[in-house]
Amino acid sequence: MKILVIGNGAREDALSWRLAQSPSCSALYAAPGNAGTAARGTNWNIAATDGKALVARALEEKIDLAVIGPETAIAAGVADRFREARIPVFGPNRSAGRLESSKVFAKRFMERHGIPTARAKVVHSLASARKALGDWSGSCVVKADGLAAGKGVVVAPDAASALTTVQDWYGPGGIPGGGSDVLLEECLHGRELSVFALSDGKAFMPIVAACDYKRAGDGDTGPNTGGMGAYSPPLGFPVDVLRTVEERILGPVARGLAAEGERYVGVLYCGLMWTARGPCVIEFNVRFGDPETQVIMPRVRGDLAASLASAARGALDPGAANFDGDSCVGVVLATVDYPRASTPLQGLCADVALDDGRVAFWGASTIRDGSVTASGGRVLTVTAVGADVANARERAYGAVGELAGRIGKGLPLTYRTDIAAPQEV
Repeated sequence: MKILVIGNGAREDALSWRLAQSPSCSALYAAPGNAGTAARGTNWNIAATDGKALVARALEEKIDLAVIGPETAIAAGVADRFREARIPVFGPNRSAGRLESSKVFAKRFMERHGIPTARAKVVHSLASARKALGDWSGSCVVKADGLAAGKGVVVAPDAASALTTVQDWYGPGGIPGGGSDVLLEECLHGRELSVFALSDGKAFMPIVAACDYKRAGDGDTGPNTGGMGAYSPPLGFPVDVLRTVEERILGPVARGLAAEGERYVGVLYCGLMWTARGPCVIEFNVRFGDPETQVIMPRVRGDLAASLASAARGALDPGAANFDGDSCVGVVLATVDYPRASTPLQGLCADVALDDGRVAFWGASTIRDGSVTASGGRVLTVTAVGADVANARERAYGAVGELAGRIGKGLPLTYRTDIAAPQEV
């Protein structure tokens, strides 16, 4: 198969890295791609959200499978364009993609179909927020309705703090991601994990779980980010995690989508809080996560390309690919101003090759004449596979030490030092 990976982040670099190793992959393309995807295939200078141009080039190149990475492409209807052109695509259409692109839609969907989640109120203005928070007790999670690139969630310790956030959002700066709706949720307590499931439009098959770290600083301090690291498989959860999530979450999701006339093809990311009463949904994402993808791809065995293609064609082959028993830990290297800003870095060394089950994945970047320019923010995700989480963690941080100096000495890069630390897992 000739395969197109749509997107330009570390998630797409990891996907293309694993897909390139699939026996059924004959050629690999990425749009727009990054410094990593350029090393194993051909980058197209086409935006991930430009469905018309992507389809035109895909038809010209006779692409057999398109794999959509970012949520922005799904929200822009790129999968719809590919299906109209009869090109197999792994990724849901824009309508089903509202499970991620609209927090309000997702919350009401879960309420309609009995999917365990936090209690919430939807507000449409500052006045309605004041009224909703007037008798609020305890902490409050404030969520922007639309896509906000990891910046649309604030965990407020009390109603007064929540109101301050809402006042800022309804001020001149606007609500992150745009729109006018805000979700006020109860704060769930427990441990977070992410479960990924594949769907061919008929049913969801859970495949793997991971844990990520969203706060910028050690000890889960600082602002929320897109993710500063992850590890897989999670520790400290029941052995039947995937089966429980399938029964309580994925089954109701599949039945709910069918009842509402939606045909979901792609991967569903279930962001969960494991509470005293079991798993509750914090959020749905309608694509592979970042940085979780970077720690689950090194664990894949078999033909990932065949697995995703079978789902795209409506008949998922559960045996095409699976996940081995090793652990994988990933650490994100980011610019020091992240997530407040993303300052580009120029002149980075393109050589991020590692050995012995250690792999580094580029974030948004371009390469020219052997030199890399990173867009800023999350620059690299450095991963390592090990016999267990402790071993993988030691190897990952060893690789961080190697690469931090190699790609550009003296550059303002930072990272968390506690990813998968014993007290954190």
